[in-house]
Amino acid sequence: MLILLLAGLSGALMALQGTLNSSLGKTLGLLEATFVVHIVGTTSALILLVVGLGKGNWHNFKDASWYNYLGGLLGVAIVYLVAVSISKAGVATATTAIILGQVSTAVLVDSFGLFGLEPVPFSLWKGFGVVLMAGGAWLLLSR
Repeated sequence: MLILLLAGLSGALMALQGTLNSSLGKTLGLLEATFVVHIVGTTSALILLVVGLGKGNWHNFKDASWYNYLGGLLGVAIVYLVAVSISKAGVATATTAIILGQVSTAVLVDSFGLFGLEPVPFSLWKGFGVVLMAGGAWLLLSR
């Protein structure tokens, strides 16, 4: 149950982050804000590593698949696109579309076991859940 609460907290933080990034984008420009956000994030992660909170092994760097390092590139795209969508569509509308995109993609990743993950079989219930989410998104987005 704790892990689901933490996941919910991360969702709330994502909505706040997108809102703050969009606001910063209005002041600095969207690409400039994306850059600043990543500098602040990199600096924060570096501080956490320096104080000893990292428990990983840098020697395993070469053992990861090349595509595992695309997360940084995707992070830049995500921060930029979230800021753009929130500034144009509003927080609730953009977040609804974002969540639907996340869940739909997650079902595909699970079903095919992409990127070295164990496959999680697709079921009609999962498909029905995605359809219900899409219906809920449509209700939220319709005026």
